[in-house]
Amino acid sequence: MTKHWTERIAEELYKQGKDEYIVGSGTSISGSIHIGNSCDVFIANAISKELRKLGANSKTLWIADDYDPLRKVPYPLPESYEKYLGQPYYEIPCPEGCCDNFVEHFQKPFTSTLDQFDIEELEIKSGAQMYKSGAYIEATKIALENADRIREIFNQYREHPLKEDWLPYNAICSECGRLNTTEAYDYDGVNVKYRCQCGHEGEVDYTKAEGKLTWRVEWAARWKILNIVCEPFGKDHAASGGSYDVSKIISEEIFDYPAPFPVPYEWITLDGDAMSKSKGVFFSPDAWLKIAKPETLNYYIFRNKPLKPKDFTPKMGFLDLMDQYDRMERITYGEEEASNEKEKEKLSKIYEVSQLGEMAEEMPFQASYRFLSVAYQIANGDEAKVYEILKKNNQLQSRLADVEFDELNDTDRTDFIARLGYIKNWLDTYAPKFVKFQVMKKMPRLELADDQKEFLSQLADVLENETFDNDVAFHDRMYEVLEALEMKPQKAFQAIYKTIIGKKQGPRAASFVLSLDKDFVIKRFRFEE
Repeated sequence: MTKHWTERIAEELYKQGKDEYIVGSGTSISGSIHIGNSCDVFIANAISKELRKLGANSKTLWIADDYDPLRKVPYPLPESYEKYLGQPYYEIPCPEGCCDNFVEHFQKPFTSTLDQFDIEELEIKSGAQMYKSGAYIEATKIALENADRIREIFNQYREHPLKEDWLPYNAICSECGRLNTTEAYDYDGVNVKYRCQCGHEGEVDYTKAEGKLTWRVEWAARWKILNIVCEPFGKDHAASGGSYDVSKIISEEIFDYPAPFPVPYEWITLDGDAMSKSKGVFFSPDAWLKIAKPETLNYYIFRNKPLKPKDFTPKMGFLDLMDQYDRMERITYGEEEASNEKEKEKLSKIYEVSQLGEMAEEMPFQASYRFLSVAYQIANGDEAKVYEILKKNNQLQSRLADVEFDELNDTDRTDFIARLGYIKNWLDTYAPKFVKFQVMKKMPRLELADDQKEFLSQLADVLENETFDNDVAFHDRMYEVLEALEMKPQKAFQAIYKTIIGKKQGPRAASFVLSLDKDFVIKRFRFEE
C-alpha cells in the first residue's frame, strides 16, 4: 500500500509513544504571509491529522514570530515606515489604522483563511505575548548563565568568533526602540546591560519583556516551553551549520530537551522569482481561494516531497495545475484510467491527503478550467448557458451527462457556481490578454484573403450538413478542409477568430466553434449578417 510522506512521518513519531504530540510551526510577521512561508502550518497540520488517524492525541501550534525586528519595509507600505526599521513588529503601528498594530494587519488575512483549509485544530501563539507573559523568563535565565557554552556552540559554525563578552540576548534600546542594533555584554540578576549603535548605553530587565533571546537560542527554548516534538521549516534553517543544527545542540545541551523531528521544505517561487514581502512578489492563501477551491492548494503542497523545488504561476500555467488536479480526481473515482496501477495508488493517496475531510462518496462536480474559461466568455457568465455549452461538448462527468441545469442537485449546483466564480476571478485578475475575448455581435471589419473566405464557406457547409460527437472529430474535419485548400492551419484559424471575435488568435478553434450557437456561426462564416 502506497504511503504518503506525511503518513510516514506520523508513523515515525507515533513510535515515540507520547501521551501528546505537539507539532509546531511558525512564521515571521514581516509582511503579507504567502503560500511559501505558510507551508509551515499546512505541513504541520497534515502531520497532526495523520497522527490523530493513528489514534494519537495530537495538535498543531502556529507561533507568530512577532517580536522580531523589522528588517525591510514590506510592500506596499510607504518609505516613511523606514523609521520603524529594527523595532519589534509588535510595537509598530498598523499602516492603515484598521488593526491594533502592524502584526494584526498582516496576520489577520492569513489566519482568517485557515478554517477554509480545514486547519481548525490549531492553537495560535504570539512570540511577543509569550515574552510579556513571562514564558521565556526561566529560559532566558538559563541561557545567560550558560552564555559561555552557547558562545562556543555558535563559534563552531562561525567564520568570525563572537566577542568574549557576547550574551545571547537582544535588548530593546530605550532610546531608539530598536532590537537589532543592540549588543548585550553583561548582566546582574535580571538586569542586562547593552550598547546600541545609536550611541545609547543602558540596562533592561529581562523579566519585563524588554528584549528577547537571540533567534537560535529562542527557537531551542521554545521547543521545550511548548513541548514541540516535530516542526516543519524552510530549507534555509536546514542548511549545514544553520539554525536547526545550532538550535538542536542548544536544545539538548542547555535546555535538556530533545530537538523536534525536522521537516525541512523547499521555498515556493513565483514565476521563477523568490517570493519577497518587501518587493511585493508573493501569492497569498487568500488570493488562492479566489481562483480555486482549498483542496487544490493542499494538492500543490503535498503532491511532491517537501524538498522538491516548486514554482507557482497564477497565469496560464495555473490551468495546467488545475488540469492535473482534475485528472487525479478522475483517476481516484475511476472516471479515467491511470497509466498503471502504481500511478493510480500514488495519485489516489495524494488526493486523499489533499481533501479537507472525508472523501465524498461520488466525484464532485468537475469541468475543465481551460474549457470553462472559453465557455464563460461565450455565455457572458450566464450559468445556464455555460452549463449547456459544457453538456453539448461532452465536458461533464458521466453521472451528469444526461442531467439538465435545472435538475442539478444542491451540491453539484453549488460546486458548479463556485467554479464559475473562480474562473471569473482568474480571467479578471491573471489571464493573459490573448485568452480574453468577446463574441462580436456584429460582423467586424475584415481583411480576409480569398482562400480564407473559401475556408469559412466550406466550414459553414460542414456545420450545416454534418454532426460531431466531440471537438476532436470536428478538429480533424477542419484539417481535411484546410488541407484540401492547401492552407496553413494558422491562416485558416485566423479567419475563424477574425470573424467571431475580431482578433487574430483565440481559444482552441474546434471546441470554440462547437460551443457557439450553430446558426450564428453558419451565418457569420457565410458573411450573411
